[in-house]
Amino acid sequence: MQVQTQLSWSERIAATIMQQCNHEGFHAFPSGRWAYVEGMTLMAMARTGELYNKPEYIDFMKRHMDLYVQPDGSIGTYSLEEYNLDQINQGKNLFALLHGAVDDRYAEAAHLLAAQLAGQPRTSEGGFWHKKIYPFQMWLDGLYMSSPFLSQYAKTFQHPELWDEVAHQILLIEQKTRDPRTGLLYHGWDESKEQVWADSVTGCSPHFWSRAMGWYAMAIVDSVEYFPLNHPKRGTIIGIFERMCNALVRVQEPESGLWFQVLDQGFRKGNYLEASGSSMFVYALAKGVRLRYLEPHFRAAAEKGWQGLTSRLVEETADGVRLNGICHGAGLSLDRDGSYSYYVSEAVVSDSFMGVAPLLLAAIEMERLP
Repeated sequence: MQVQTQLSWSERIAATIMQQCNHEGFHAFPSGRWAYVEGMTLMAMARTGELYNKPEYIDFMKRHMDLYVQPDGSIGTYSLEEYNLDQINQGKNLFALLHGAVDDRYAEAAHLLAAQLAGQPRTSEGGFWHKKIYPFQMWLDGLYMSSPFLSQYAKTFQHPELWDEVAHQILLIEQKTRDPRTGLLYHGWDESKEQVWADSVTGCSPHFWSRAMGWYAMAIVDSVEYFPLNHPKRGTIIGIFERMCNALVRVQEPESGLWFQVLDQGFRKGNYLEASGSSMFVYALAKGVRLRYLEPHFRAAAEKGWQGLTSRLVEETADGVRLNGICHGAGLSLDRDGSYSYYVSEAVVSDSFMGVAPLLLAAIEMERLP
């Protein structure tokens, strides 16, 4: 593929994704199952199509969604009884498909996912467990997976009480995981304090993982977008978002404009400037400025982060846009103890959709800034 530098960053990234998927075979993208990274990638592709009037990118999303959404609204490879918040994320694409649909399949699929959240296991204060297999645990990741979906569902299907639910989830996990000294949020919280990674007093995991905070930052800007202006918790959510963004700017690496895998540990041995979290922060900052959730001065941090991404972690080759420095994956469990050594030992990869999709979302928001 010849590099087309006259196109915007988002168009070039989307074209690379399209080429990769066509090369590997339609059914090979992304993993052959209903899943959260796939859902985020499809959403980013569709947003590129909407912004630049390229229906082929919207069709790309629809064709992949139609691999799973059945005529009766059931979803292939999805199981409600797993009560896994990750499985909600791909459902965000259903709302764009409702318009012009010839039947009710997309609405029924959305109702199915909303039913999961209605019955999702909860902490004693009503916080969603991240998964049924992770009892009494809330992870920052889960807020991105579920809250924007539920917020848009509330608006689309006129269920205003669900905005109260979204607000409760966003505010509760911030209350439980925020470190008052740094203003940063710990990756996870175990109400039972039984997990090997949980602090015996607070129940929090021990470190601030970049991508976890990235999920949460994106969750806020994507959820509040659908809130009514007069919702009693809207201002509080926007307030804690700005407070958190101040904390993120304080740990933004000054020279590169990027963020570390473990946010507050700087150039400690093993730590590195990580692509997915940095992309998520640029996205959230830029969208926050555009929608006026953040004061205008945060634009400089978004621009500096975007410059760092494109100059240090992005390459343009004959095969398109490549992204380096992506943490392959991280979680919390018996063998994933949340320690510093754990986070910096996870594989660092290139071109994973875990990083490329947030990069595309960040590009779109930077291009939408006035």
